[in-house]
Parts: sequence; structure tokens; C-alpha cells
Amino acid sequence: MSSTEFMKINKNILLNNKANIIYGISLAFLLFFLKWLELRFIIFSHSYEIYIGLIAVLFTALGIWLALKLSKPKIETVIIEKEIYIEKPETFVPNTSLISELELSKRELEVLALLAKGSSNQEIASQLFVSLSTVKAHNQNLFEKLDVKRRIQAVEKAKRLNIIP
Repeated sequence: MSSTEFMKINKNILLNNKANIIYGISLAFLLFFLKWLELRFIIFSHSYEIYIGLIAVLFTALGIWLALKLSKPKIETVIIEKEIYIEKPETFVPNTSLISELELSKRELEVLALLAKGSSNQEIASQLFVSLSTVKAHNQNLFEKLDVKRRIQAVEKAKRLNIIP
């Protein structure tokens, strides 16, 4: 089938269905016109509610904008980290009165010193020639006596109290 034959067939279909096409277009315009009238009727009959709704939306948006503006901090906090070098005394003198007050045993002090070096429980057990459960028991005792919950907290508190160097 050539393109000219195809065009003739389409032209015939268009001419035969001309009334249907005009009818469809006129129905579409009529539907558009009726919807437009319906919208105008809704707007005129419910204009009071529409205005109140628009004002409510406007004040809601204004409230959100104002809350965001007021909740922003006016002063920007800048944190500067600097290394501070503190000279430690050459000789460390442990606080023996506090050690006796906390009732820390010699073995617990050894475990605490190894914790401060960053040794794991297994490494502490092998260095002190004790079992892993014994090291864990010493850790628990240290945590209770120093009133801490973690290894790092125990080391920091012991250093602050001059129990370990």
C-alpha cells in the first residue's frame, strides 16, 4: 500500500465520521463549560468558607516561617580544639591513702596499669599468668570500687586520682 492510497483511505474515514468528530468536540466544550459553571457556583456559594480556608493556610505558613526564624540560634558556636601540653613530674607518687581507702589490691593495681597501657583482657591474663575469668573479675572489682562502667572511664579516673601514672 502506497502512501497516497493510505492518505485517501484516511480522508474517506475522516469525511465519513465528520459528524461524529464534530459531535465529540462539541460535547467536550459543553462539558468544559458546565464544569466552569459548577466551579463558579461553588466559589460564589461557598466564598466565605474559601476565604477562611485561604486565610488559615496563609497564617499557618506565616507561623511555620516565624517559628523557623525564631528557633535559629542567633550566635554561632565555634568549638576550637587545641593541644595543651602539660608537663608531668618526672617521678610519679601514687596516692596511697586513696588506694587504701578504695581497698585496691596489688593485683587490681597491676590490672589497672595494664588497662592504662591498652592491653586486652587476654593480654592481661597472659602477662599476669592468670585466667581470663580472673582478669574479668578484677575488672568488675575495679569498676565497682572506682564507680565507673567502662575500662576507659576507670583509667581516666585512676589517672585523675593519682592512682596510676
